[in-house]
Amino acid sequence: MAGDWCDELKWSDDGLLPAIAQDAESGRVLMVAWMSPESLRLTVSEGRAVYWSRSRNKLWYKGEESGHVQTVREIRVDCDADVILMQVKQHGDIACHTGRESCFFRKLENGKLSEIDPILKDPADIYRN
Repeated sequence: MAGDWCDELKWSDDGLLPAIAQDAESGRVLMVAWMSPESLRLTVSEGRAVYWSRSRNKLWYKGEESGHVQTVREIRVDCDADVILMQVKQHGDIACHTGRESCFFRKLENGKLSEIDPILKDPADIYRN
């Protein structure tokens, strides 16, 4: 499509952009994933986060296995048009596959990484496959 808003973005050589999911209410960064033009268009049209899984090489509907869907409230693009920021409502209060609220649960303190956030639900209870 000529003049498509997706064409204004600076996709990497592999056709992806990093996407940051941020809790719309608290402002906490929940996770970073990758989006393709198709996943971004699906996210916009469906109102829920759809990413590109690099490990599985396919579309990844956030919450398709866990039920922890992200409803998208707002999408922004940075000044260089090469990073996506999404304000989301995280259903189930768990964004990380480790069973935590955020994938950013490690903190660098005194030269060591410490796990500072609790596991809210055992991943074995989330992912049965």
